[in-house]
Amino acid sequence: MASFLQIADDEKGHELELFCVPKHYENDLERVIIPHGLIKDRTERLARDIIRDMGGHHIVALCVLKGGYKFFADLLDFIQVLNQNCDKSVPLTVDFIRLKSYCNDESTNSVKVIGGDELSSLTGKNVLIVEDIVETGRTMKTLLALLEECNPKMVKVVRFYILISAKKIYFWTELEGLCCQRQLFN
Repeated sequence: MASFLQIADDEKGHELELFCVPKHYENDLERVIIPHGLIKDRTERLARDIIRDMGGHHIVALCVLKGGYKFFADLLDFIQVLNQNCDKSVPLTVDFIRLKSYCNDESTNSVKVIGGDELSSLTGKNVLIVEDIVETGRTMKTLLALLEECNPKMVKVVRFYILISAKKIYFWTELEGLCCQRQLFN
């Protein structure tokens, strides 16, 4: 069973006329590569997978800002709907962090966690890290090592986009949204 939806390397996208494109974007777009409905459907599927894998236990959902905010909000909306329509509701706490590992487009080879409660407060908790895009995964691996020192009960990472580029990918998660070539976002 596939854990993500693969967008073909040579994906040409769809004609704009097939979609409701906001007027202020009309002159900036040529085609739609990933339709909004597909993004919403994959997000709902990920929410269902999270409930399946982590359900029945209190979850601390940790949003990696700034880019992950919209995906985080949509994912939590789907989890909330599932909670309302299931026999057993999953308690959920949210927190936000920023990860700083670059300075002027250069890697610093260290990760600074900004914001959120102290990571030590995650001891014994089920932690769901929500990220929008992870390229190589070096920063995420470092965050996971920092979290491991705090002894959480369980840690899962969900990310929406896997960007394949010339860079080596150091980190894959069990919960992935879409996989596509980096040039589709250029």
